[in-house]
Amino acid sequence: MTLREQDGPVSVLPRQFPTNRGGLCQKGWTSAELLTHPDRLTTPLLRDPTSGELRPASWEAALDRIATGIGEVQRRHGRDAVAVFGGGGLTNEKAYALGKFARVTLGTRNIDYNGRFCMSSAAAAGMRAFGVDRGLPFPLSDLGHADTLLLVGANPAETMPPLVRWLTELRQRGGTLIVVDPRLTATARQADLHLQPLPGTDLAVANALLHIALTEGYVDDDYVATRTTGFTDVRRTVAGWWPARTEALSGVPVADLEATARALGTAERAIILTARGAEQHAKGVDTVTAFVNLALALGLPGRPGSGYGCLTGQGNGQGGREHGQKADQLPGYRRIDDPAARAHVAQVWGVSADELPGPGVPAYQLLDSLGTDDGPRALLVFGSNPVVSAPRAARIESRLRDLDLLVVTDLLLSETAALADVVLPTAQWAEEDGTMTNLEGRVLRRRALRPPPPGVRTDLAILATLTTRLKGRAPSYRLVHSKGPLLTAANAAEAADSAADGEREELAADPRTVFAELRRASAGGIADYAGIDWARIDAADGVFWPCPSEDGPDSPRLFADGFATPDGRARFHPVEHRPAAEEVCAEYPLHFTTGRVLAQYQSGTQTRRVAALRQAAPDAFVELHPDLAGRLGVVDGEPVRVLSRRGEFRAPARLSSAIRPDTVFAPFHWGGAARANSVTNDAVDPISGMPEFKICAVRVERVAA
Repeated sequence: MTLREQDGPVSVLPRQFPTNRGGLCQKGWTSAELLTHPDRLTTPLLRDPTSGELRPASWEAALDRIATGIGEVQRRHGRDAVAVFGGGGLTNEKAYALGKFARVTLGTRNIDYNGRFCMSSAAAAGMRAFGVDRGLPFPLSDLGHADTLLLVGANPAETMPPLVRWLTELRQRGGTLIVVDPRLTATARQADLHLQPLPGTDLAVANALLHIALTEGYVDDDYVATRTTGFTDVRRTVAGWWPARTEALSGVPVADLEATARALGTAERAIILTARGAEQHAKGVDTVTAFVNLALALGLPGRPGSGYGCLTGQGNGQGGREHGQKADQLPGYRRIDDPAARAHVAQVWGVSADELPGPGVPAYQLLDSLGTDDGPRALLVFGSNPVVSAPRAARIESRLRDLDLLVVTDLLLSETAALADVVLPTAQWAEEDGTMTNLEGRVLRRRALRPPPPGVRTDLAILATLTTRLKGRAPSYRLVHSKGPLLTAANAAEAADSAADGEREELAADPRTVFAELRRASAGGIADYAGIDWARIDAADGVFWPCPSEDGPDSPRLFADGFATPDGRARFHPVEHRPAAEEVCAEYPLHFTTGRVLAQYQSGTQTRRVAALRQAAPDAFVELHPDLAGRLGVVDGEPVRVLSRRGEFRAPARLSSAIRPDTVFAPFHWGGAARANSVTNDAVDPISGMPEFKICAVRVERVAA
């Protein structure tokens, strides 16, 4: 989008861009309202030790409180007693700086981010199959040219409305859209075929589709033989998932399974996309892997106009996980336990590889350990609201209350910020420069329209100032000039000599300089940004990683000539369906699943404050099938409460035949008594650390009863 300010309020205008072609959703159109919202934070807040209330304070007092608190906690409990929790909405520069701040300034291994709750299962599945994690290994526009598109657990009509124009184009061309979702969503209503499985059975559906592809001869045997490994074990596994067995488990009719396999297997150009509905399970990695297996067996990845991909959720969901916010990663999507990766990044940072901490724990485990005997005693939160967004949220809220120090940097007083000892006001998207990376792996520019209001600082400035206060080894952003090659043997030697001599340019608050160092730190990694600079981004409507050379091409399409594995072949992995971590029973007889609505976003901290969005979706609700409502004696609009083994929430009932009679749905954008994540299950995927947001066992009661 494009911003305009002419001595007055900021207006948002559509921009003709390759991904959205001038389209914006209501959230985009109204986003500028938050720049001058009366609830906006413009001064630090400190909790008064006497009254317990948050009160306005100076930056000096707030930063002193943070530095003193961190120092006390680390002296008493060690470096890992301070943790950092980031967000998938941070720019690449801020994500990079936050990871460096945690590992160099604080020296802690305990850092993760809310993107762990978003794409981590798809990321892990992509890494083990392809050797690389990029949401889409092809441009988004390919969707409009597909002959068959299978969407699994995705509802872009409400979560990514500009993307729907590609679905419309596909159907206008005569293509087939198939949606897999337990609900008849706004997207599913546009589909040619809607598969409505029982929540938690997507993996079985994928195995059945591959079973049919094998028996009907849709498998691309030449592709499997020349471009993949491991298919024999997968063939053996899916042999047991005949369509009738899968129908009995999932509720998806045999005829629909066969029609889906036929549409994919006979299409010249076919694409399979997964999203949160398939991923937010304790078996999310295996579920995504099952659909990747299907795509590989059909020969889709790397074939022109075809492929497998994953739809991202947050604004920088792709870039936010590439440069150091994740517990096990260093910049460039490097593994933190890889000695070569540690040596490379340590040289860029001017420290010894031995000084870098090892891997931490994923987001939920980190949050659940806060305030415990063996867990962190202090937490710094940037751009996240786990009080609303975390599973088993009441437990996490209690953990946050047990901390010795909670610091939250945000632009509004979120439910998490309301618990903090220190709240720091931060700049918004229109007030700072930087880069973002979209689901295609396209690195984009974010341009500042105007400076932040008086009293407000950017996240980069906050991190730079805290570094100085903490008197530790500072994140030091050496100035990298754009003249000449970025990475040569001479430059590398010069950088090493400068580090040894202590010659450093401390420009941590300047995003352009931070990005220059990010390029060096990512060079040679999976997500290689070395050949990308802001001028190149501006000249080309973004640049696709990997892009290792300033003079060489970028990579809008992956896998045409091979995969990012040692032998260039993609990996099949046999995966078996297993039940949800919590099954229904007499006391909790219903399946519960969560999701989003069109007018709200994430934990709702921002969107619930926009008048037009609040009018469009003012309150939470509990979606019930009319048959279920009849059995419960519930009428439309009546308050009900949803209870699980972990807690309860309350909201009005919304009767709809779009939901299965055995399943209950609620959006997760609200806090307080309507907080849906009070009941969700905190069981996690053993590989990705993804919690099981999408299914747990509940019962529904009338509030009056």
